[in-house]
Amino acid sequence: HCLAVRAVCQRDIDGDRGHGYSWKITLLRNYWKSKVKQEWLSGKYSNIPSQHSLPEKSMYPMDVDTWGEILEAELER
Repeated sequence: HCLAVRAVCQRDIDGDRGHGYSWKITLLRNYWKSKVKQEWLSGKYSNIPSQHSLPEKSMYPMDVDTWGEILEAELER
């Protein structure tokens, strides 16, 4: 599971592991973030008419670099 999460959130996983977190804690800290990020990157939310149309679990606290990746993916679509 950690490798699948790392495929989407490499910077976060490597940072947590570098700070000494176990794989279990690293997975718990990043699992939902990776799911939400993957949905954004895949274009699931590309044609949403308003914020009220977004599913409840479409948001998760993410850093500026992560949102930059998502916005770049949107521009490429």
